Amino acid sequence: MSNVTGQEPTIAFLGAAGTVTGSRILLSHGETKVLVDAGMFQGKKELRLRNWEPFEVEPSTLSAVILTHAHLDHCGYLPKLVKEGYGGKIHSSVYTAKLAEVILRDSARIQTEDAAYAAKKGFSKHNPPKALYEEQDAIKTVAAFETHLFGQKVKVAEETFVTFNPAGHILGAAFLEVEFFGKRILFTGDLGRQQHPLLKGPANVPAGHFDAIITESTYGDRVHDTPTEEFESIINATIDRGGSVLIPAFAVDRTEVILVQLRELWEAGKIRKVPVYADSPMALKALAFYRAAIDEASAEIREDVTANWRGRDPFDAGNLVELLSVEESKTVNDPTSPCIIISASGMGTGGRVVHHLRSMLPKALHAVILVGYQAIGTRGRSLLDGAAEVKMHGEMVPVRASIHSVQSFSVHADGNELVEWLKTSTDAPSAIFVVHGEVEAADAFADRLKQQLGWNSVAPQDSRAFEL
Repeated sequence: MSNVTGQEPTIAFLGAAGTVTGSRILLSHGETKVLVDAGMFQGKKELRLRNWEPFEVEPSTLSAVILTHAHLDHCGYLPKLVKEGYGGKIHSSVYTAKLAEVILRDSARIQTEDAAYAAKKGFSKHNPPKALYEEQDAIKTVAAFETHLFGQKVKVAEETFVTFNPAGHILGAAFLEVEFFGKRILFTGDLGRQQHPLLKGPANVPAGHFDAIITESTYGDRVHDTPTEEFESIINATIDRGGSVLIPAFAVDRTEVILVQLRELWEAGKIRKVPVYADSPMALKALAFYRAAIDEASAEIREDVTANWRGRDPFDAGNLVELLSVEESKTVNDPTSPCIIISASGMGTGGRVVHHLRSMLPKALHAVILVGYQAIGTRGRSLLDGAAEVKMHGEMVPVRASIHSVQSFSVHADGNELVEWLKTSTDAPSAIFVVHGEVEAADAFADRLKQQLGWNSVAPQDSRAFEL
């Protein structure tokens, strides 16, 4: 790779470089511009403000957008692009399109509601408070999706072809094999694990030489915890003292994984059986897609899951209560008897979980279990780091509830798993770019790839462009 001279196709990192959110990677050659992922920045205020900045290229000049999967940090910026003039197709797998519709419409709704709440309470610096985009923008975005089956090579723009391969991260998640003006590029997106309780692990790296591999590094500098009895111990201890457990969980996949685990623990007699409240409209819609994928024996679903649960519900042991309306959600804001509440968002940045946190954090009998990655600058990260109080809706809320982190539920490959997957490549790439990780994680993983595999690796700086 080299700096840009204008003679060769280029790749530019417009997000998720030095951070884990805002994934946006631009391929350019002549008049052709293809964007891989269009994620929303989350976490620190300076990152969130980037969502409001003009996109680096005029959206109307983009030739195509390719989406790896439906998490907000990979797809949440799409409605803003469409709102500002992008009129092309958004290419994805089938279930990514289904889940993205749920996520984007929910994102627009939450932003609109939060803006209205901020205006009512007067705690926003915007006057008047406004949403990044609204539901009509999300609806228009959804109409632009064009879906493709795994393993089929499709043309998406001039001299641009993509093949979607199952990544095992969430339903529909793909790693991408892209051919761009004669250059062969692999994008891992977010790579899953072999231990997922519902999904098959990621397929191997496609054979042959790649001019570039772009890999995530969310957990590039660490190894996941080995499953222990910590999860059930926290639940039992909290219930025994009369408290309730709040689990902030990403609506897509993490909620499903937690529900499966809870069912297994109840059936094994390892935890007390109390009501479980699934309190996220987005999570409930995602649950329906997972149930459908199991019933139709989707190629993404593990064979043992299909064999054991086809026609049955692996998520409900008879005590699952699905809270659809805001009024229903409010009934568990201040629980008076032991229960388990699973609510989005996973980093505590928005949605219904914020209201639950606000009422439960000040009470020592309750417990909060963090089960996913907590980006720097998020409310979840503050809790993880031991904050004595956190800001919500313009007020400081004391933290007296016990805070726990259980990382064995992660559906991101860790450093060892990423290396083992990359080693399935039949040939060393010309270069490998390490993105979608905090600076320390990305730098450490890039160094590891140099030392262990001898690959030409770099953790690019934000907005840096390279020739392919």
